[in-house]
Amino acid sequence: MAGASYARLLHLLVGWIFAGVILMIYPGTYRTGLGEILTRAVSLDVVLLALVALIPAMRRAEGVQARLLLVPDREEDIGVEPSGTWADRRRTAAWLIGRVVLGSAVGFATVFGLAPVFDLLTGPHALRYLPLVPVSALGYGWLVVWAGRLQLAMAVRLLGPSPAERLAEAELRAERLLERNRLARELHDSIGHALTVTVLHAGAAREVGDPAFVAKALEVIEETGRQAMEDLERTLVLLRETPAGGASAPGASAGGAPRNVVATEQPGIDQLPALFETVRAAGSPVEASIEVPPGVLPGVLSRESYRIVQEGVTNALKYAPGQPVDVQIAVRDGQLELRCANRLVTAPGRGGAGRRGGKGLRGIRERAVLLGGAASAGRADPVGPSTGSPADGDGEWVLDVRLPLRLGS
Repeated sequence: MAGASYARLLHLLVGWIFAGVILMIYPGTYRTGLGEILTRAVSLDVVLLALVALIPAMRRAEGVQARLLLVPDREEDIGVEPSGTWADRRRTAAWLIGRVVLGSAVGFATVFGLAPVFDLLTGPHALRYLPLVPVSALGYGWLVVWAGRLQLAMAVRLLGPSPAERLAEAELRAERLLERNRLARELHDSIGHALTVTVLHAGAAREVGDPAFVAKALEVIEETGRQAMEDLERTLVLLRETPAGGASAPGASAGGAPRNVVATEQPGIDQLPALFETVRAAGSPVEASIEVPPGVLPGVLSRESYRIVQEGVTNALKYAPGQPVDVQIAVRDGQLELRCANRLVTAPGRGGAGRRGGKGLRGIRERAVLLGGAASAGRADPVGPSTGSPADGDGEWVLDVRLPLRLGS
């Protein structure tokens, strides 16, 4: 037998020992028939096990023991949480009773099945019964293996996570996945913008060669790199604060903020003018209209709006460098409306196909959906003011986002 089978045999025999102890200490067994003794002992076992199952910690103790001795393929298939509901207590009671019954059956098979074989082998005709040894060993081995598997199946069924625990675990996994996606978006938006601005400024400084322009470009590159480093540090702080197990990270204070770490303020809509200055310095004119009264936007909406606009102007720098960018932000009818438009430029070899939606646009849509809004992006042909027909040019790329000021509105 494998090591797991021996461990399961030990787990089975523990249940048998419990039944044997109850049978030995049960009063009134003297001069009583075996059937009556067994009936009373079984009844007492059931009552005691049902009462013990009412203790919430009993489910945890049995789960830990089952994980150690029954050797499941996945430990999470057997729960180790205390009983939280009456359904958990009923399942624990059924497990305890089933464990003792199955363990007693294996124990009696061990005693009353192997003992006669041992007597025959030690008797005067031992050689005659010697062939019984491999047959008995094989039969007992199969009994232990199948009883152990049955015991494991019972543990998974009766000690496994309850529907409420499975739902809580699924919600926790979903929350962790959303958090990872949010951090990935933060890194994509901030680092992607910084790299785009840095590359454009470095290329322009090399082409122009004007010392004043080079000094200004280096200043913008330095400031953009510093902001990207702050964003990266803030993201790493969040990762240290929320480890996979959910426990506090080393060095965290009682209030949840890590010690010896300088907190950096997350950018909001108030920081958009500085963002537009970096875009203008990269050679793309920005016309911005921000009609948002002070204090109207919640903090999360201000932060996410900044990231959305940042991604919009970064895409404009990537796909239409040097072209004017029009940004309009306003609060109307209980909604925050964000519009970012730039002229499309047909690059050689692309045939005017325009840009394709990538991770940035997908991230914008995810942000909008999480905030209860909607986002759309695509080509829009400009229309002439008098004729109503498309104007000359390659058209515009327009990003439209609408976010409710209050979630659920």
